[in-house]
Amino acid sequence: MRLSEFRYTLPKTAIASIPKEPRDKCKLMVLDRKKKTIDDKKFTDITAYFKKGDVLVLNDTKVFPARLYGHKEKTSAKIEVFLLRELNKQVGLWDVLVEPARKVRVGNKLYFQNDLVAEVVDNTTSRGRTIRFLNPDIDIFKTVEKIGMMPIPDYIKREPDEKDKVRYQTVYARVPGAVAAPSAGLHFTTELLTKIKRMGVEILPLTLHPGLGTFRSVEVEDVSKHKMDSEYLNVPYSTAQRINEVKQKRSGRIIAVGTTVCRALENNATVDGRIKFGEGWMDKYVYPPYDFKVTDMLITNFHPPESTLLMLACAFGEYEFMMKSYKQAMKTGYRFYCYGDAMIVH
Repeated sequence: MRLSEFRYTLPKTAIASIPKEPRDKCKLMVLDRKKKTIDDKKFTDITAYFKKGDVLVLNDTKVFPARLYGHKEKTSAKIEVFLLRELNKQVGLWDVLVEPARKVRVGNKLYFQNDLVAEVVDNTTSRGRTIRFLNPDIDIFKTVEKIGMMPIPDYIKREPDEKDKVRYQTVYARVPGAVAAPSAGLHFTTELLTKIKRMGVEILPLTLHPGLGTFRSVEVEDVSKHKMDSEYLNVPYSTAQRINEVKQKRSGRIIAVGTTVCRALENNATVDGRIKFGEGWMDKYVYPPYDFKVTDMLITNFHPPESTLLMLACAFGEYEFMMKSYKQAMKTGYRFYCYGDAMIVH
């Protein structure tokens, strides 16, 4: 397919800058792939589309406050450092983005609050650097929780605040490492998850740490030529085993909460529809047409044009039907992107 086929014009007023409160009171668009029907509901109505024996798969990644502000040695000039991913915990190596990039060179020392110090050890891209933290006894994740700012997306035209440390996080977030929230999961409350469990729906975790590539637009007209960034993935043995039992017995449906979960399941899928357990790095890219081997239902948000997120949704929901739903969502006042409304495709 061509990139231009995933282009649409979204009014700026449709981009949500803050979420609904409580978080499960957002709107829910329900897409039936067989009947080609579109219904408007509230997110709390989602339980009507689950049944006993189903499996709800969540991404338990935790967003950490990855945006740091500091200064270079021998100068008071402000430097922004955006932590992308930890490369080596033992020696404190990280991939980062820096701003202004022209002032940050190999060999520079960078100073932050709480006596945190790093040295630039490599240039990776025009804005990219590899840095090494020089505080061997400091837990970087715990430190940035105190001094960092939440990495809310740039399309949200405001500075992050303390509330974002809660609302840009799922209620089941457990494993630090993400710089982008798995947005479909933001709508679930503890009470709603408890209700779902009581229905006989099993809830299983996996971990995929989304990076900034989540928001990066595809820049090649032939979408098959796009390359995804590598992201850390861990599918626990217990999660894989249970999914495989359900698929084998056909006792329920596998419901992916978000594109991250869907990509993780399909990345680890075998040709016969089972999934493998284990951890490592993945760069799974899903775009139409695609034969989904594990995912039976998808819960997702309304995504940016020309994004890999939209492409996955179109692959799952069928391109023309999905684009029709987006047009209807814009006409009927749905809120778009990470703090916006949700859809379930079944």
